Amino acid sequence: MMTPLTTCTKEEQHFVIRFSSSEGVKPIEIHRRMKVQYGDACLSLQQVYQWTKKFMNGFSSVTDSPRPGQAHRVVTPEGIAAVKENRRVTVNEIAAHLDMSHGSAHHIVHDVLQFHKVWVPRQLTAELKERRVDACQELLKRFEAEGDGFLGRIVTGDETWVHYHQSETTKASKEWRHTSHQNRRNSAHDRLR
Repeated sequence: MMTPLTTCTKEEQHFVIRFSSSEGVKPIEIHRRMKVQYGDACLSLQQVYQWTKKFMNGFSSVTDSPRPGQAHRVVTPEGIAAVKENRRVTVNEIAAHLDMSHGSAHHIVHDVLQFHKVWVPRQLTAELKERRVDACQELLKRFEAEGDGFLGRIVTGDETWVHYHQSETTKASKEWRHTSHQNRRNSAHDRLR
């Protein structure tokens, strides 16, 4: 009894096509036999016909020829280190810095490192912290002077501050995180519930 092959490469299948076609076996029969052995991993009937034709015309290599315009992925340790070093960069900035295509940079970030962008609250400088304290003290003085009437004129939001100077955009405040990383803000918020 024949045992189906569990793993195979395209090159192995190309060898089978080359050998079988040299014995005069028709492409339809080659495909039928290969389908029994390779199952779902088998090349399509059209590919078997194409490779049979190549071999009958004198082509002898079993590897695919590189196609013009085919994307070439550049994954280097330097590229991976560059993304890990500064997670607040865009894919375009990574591509420009490493002199690679946008697609290659995207491949490193999303497929190799499995990162995605998440919003990260900006780090406050000492000056910005001092401004917040000053603003709070000013509001407290006005409340003490004007009472509840002052509070009725304040518009509030959930953890929202109005900044006189916004040092970075929302887009710039995002950073790359691994897909398994849980958003700390949400988990902290859930614990308070």
